[in-house]
Amino acid sequence: MPKLAMHWWILIGLVLGVAYGYVAAANGASEHVLAYIKPVGTLFLNLLKMIAVPLVLFSLVAGVASLNDSSKLGRIGGKSIGLYLGTTAVAITIGLVVVNFFGPGAGLSEATREKLMSAYGDTATKKAAAASEVSIVEQLVNIVPTNPFGALAGGQMLQVVFFALMLGIALTRLSRKVEGTTHVIKVFQLLSDAIIEMVQLIMKIAPVGVFAMLAAVVADLGKDPAQLGDLLASLGGYMGTVVIALFVHYLVVYTALLKLLTNVPWSKFAKAMVPAQLLAFSSSSSAATLPVTIKSVEDGVGVDEEVSSFVLPLGATINMDGTGLYQGVAAVFIANALGMPLDLGQQLMIVLTAALASIGTAAVPGVGIVMLVIVLKQVGLPEAGIGLILAVDRPLDMCRTVLNVTGDATVATIVASSEGLVKDDAA
Repeated sequence: MPKLAMHWWILIGLVLGVAYGYVAAANGASEHVLAYIKPVGTLFLNLLKMIAVPLVLFSLVAGVASLNDSSKLGRIGGKSIGLYLGTTAVAITIGLVVVNFFGPGAGLSEATREKLMSAYGDTATKKAAAASEVSIVEQLVNIVPTNPFGALAGGQMLQVVFFALMLGIALTRLSRKVEGTTHVIKVFQLLSDAIIEMVQLIMKIAPVGVFAMLAAVVADLGKDPAQLGDLLASLGGYMGTVVIALFVHYLVVYTALLKLLTNVPWSKFAKAMVPAQLLAFSSSSSAATLPVTIKSVEDGVGVDEEVSSFVLPLGATINMDGTGLYQGVAAVFIANALGMPLDLGQQLMIVLTAALASIGTAAVPGVGIVMLVIVLKQVGLPEAGIGLILAVDRPLDMCRTVLNVTGDATVATIVASSEGLVKDDAA
């Protein structure tokens, strides 16, 4: 009997997790799943988060220092940032086009609207309060850490990226003046390789971790089947619109970019990304998925470590195609549901605000809702409107994280191809 590849085991774990969670919820055993099964998934997720920040630090320092050419670093960095911002803007635009075409929310009854606002009003208030503490300008200023060790300890990924870039550039400059600097660079490279080995070990329990995470999500959502049925009936159009827009961006934009700008077959790329996408779907965290994304892109697509070690950590912090797209759809849905349709100027403001808000957004579950509050404020919609969509945010968060991770890998592949750093590019 042929040995199954890891992504098949993960997929089996995912399917079994959904089935187990559904059966548990249907039989009133949701609390049992949350008490005894969910901790296993949390443990697996914590293992991935444990290595995410060290991986970013070690791989970025080693990658930047090994370039030994500041012009090459600037070129790769410029391409990466340009592509990340460009694809995010396109994703938001696609979301707006799709949501205007289907028009979800326009037929939401007043009774349903009041029921949702009442049920999730307190949570919406808390999210709005958290968003009031966030400023886009402040986010940009905070890219520079006042204490890099504090940034490492707190998991502030964008600050870690900035410090790692500075340290890598400093080691490059120092290598021209001081002998022995290459030994320090080799230490960072070895540490990066050691983290990748840790990924290999952690992924051995990935099917079990994915099973536990999905079982907990489904069991939690299914605590009250009647209420869940009402929510799906009320918000089904909104959820369907988000998923359709995500698929359009994935199948059209990423496929076109890979076809036009690389020699990597889409089928090869899609197959390589399955493990990372399944884990992204299960965890709802780009940061936790980062180690697996790096492994998938390097081993499956053939992207050289010189590019992946720089472009992917950067993408996990500033590239949020799925999150930006979802914010555009959510804003228009809320406007329709409240009877406050948005004009073209306001929708263009959504593109700008959502793209800027995605920079530095923490790559963790649920943060997109906080950033959505900022978008709503910019177009004059009440912040309490997020209460209309909070009930179904988690499953949509899982879907949009898949697009975030896929976007990171797409840009890494394009940048590597432009630099001639894809192994077996024509395969």
